[in-house]
Amino acid sequence: MSDNKNQSRKGTPDFQLLILTLLLVGFGLVMVFSSSSSISIVNSKFNNDAMYFTKKQLMFGGLGLISMFVTMNIPYARYKKLFVPVFIVTLIMLLLVPYIGTNVNGARSWFGVGSFGIQPSELAKITIVLYLAALISKKGERFRDLRTGYIPVMMIVGFVAGLIMLQPDFGSCLILVATAGLVIFAGGANLKHILGSIGLLILGASIVLGAQFLFEKLSGAEASHNYKAGRIQAYLDPLHDPQGVSYNLVQSLIAIGHGGAAGTGFGQSIQKLHYLPNPYNDFIFSVIGEEFGFIGTFLFLLFYIYFIWRGILVSVRCPDTFGTLVGVGIMGLIAIQAFINIGGVTNTIPITGVTLPFISYGGSSLMVMMASMGIVLSISRQASVPVPQERTKSVVVKQATIPDRPRKRTYTR
Repeated sequence: MSDNKNQSRKGTPDFQLLILTLLLVGFGLVMVFSSSSSISIVNSKFNNDAMYFTKKQLMFGGLGLISMFVTMNIPYARYKKLFVPVFIVTLIMLLLVPYIGTNVNGARSWFGVGSFGIQPSELAKITIVLYLAALISKKGERFRDLRTGYIPVMMIVGFVAGLIMLQPDFGSCLILVATAGLVIFAGGANLKHILGSIGLLILGASIVLGAQFLFEKLSGAEASHNYKAGRIQAYLDPLHDPQGVSYNLVQSLIAIGHGGAAGTGFGQSIQKLHYLPNPYNDFIFSVIGEEFGFIGTFLFLLFYIYFIWRGILVSVRCPDTFGTLVGVGIMGLIAIQAFINIGGVTNTIPITGVTLPFISYGGSSLMVMMASMGIVLSISRQASVPVPQERTKSVVVKQATIPDRPRKRTYTR
């Protein structure tokens, strides 16, 4: 009874984490303007408006701010049930988007609504975190059992990942699987089961890619294979085809190298002038590297790492398993996606084409990320609630009265 009363009480949110989130969003707005203004001002498609992308990102940020404050004021324990209808809607959207979605860069990952777009895979990332946290906290020690605990969870994760691959969107699929693995590991899954899943995942991916390669060879449709193989080739040897499959990566590396130690200065990037593809989106970190140099980029990464560390610290202070797993999963999602974006544009890993959370242009990504941070802030409110001291009734124990023993009489002579 005292636990329910404690969960209904609201503490203060972690203002440090709130301010860090708002600063990241603000810096993202500044960088979206810097990286997009030179493109939009000369293009009639964007109304020759230097603020075209910045205005839209500002609107997305406003909607994200509203969603963040809404989710922040909902006690996080309620998400155990609230995520169910959202998860069902997400699954329906994932089932429909490969057939009726808008084709963008060879993938049907979007639902076009006027000049805006909704990306179901962004919503799937957070709903899978809530699903896993709710299921693991409910099963408790039974989750470590392979048949009744682990396999049903992995079947759901595999099903959602498969729907995302139908679009196809390998980057979002990789982020979702890695985030799910982090939540499952934090939930106390057997390490042997996790290693076995990784082995099956690699084997399954090899079989699927091999079958796809064979089909494309037999049917003569080799474009998809060449595109995927080209990214691997660009990663292994960026100068192999600098005007072809390696073009994006080469331009990104030139931008980062041009920044040097101190950078060219805000707004002074050269590579964003129609050299870098989508400099306001996937390659926005390259513009940061060019304009702020190694020193500015290093400080930005330190800020980002501290933001993630703060979110994890808030999460592990949560009094129950569900809140901890949700917070760790959300902050892990942000960290994994940031690593894949930055790793791709710096040639640390092959390019997969994902956004940099809170920084890159993109309405679906920004709003979902800000709503997710609202959940983490809701967790921080519960963690700040002082634990009520149990009142103990004073019990008066009456000592049994022992009759005085007769004293021995002493006689003196």
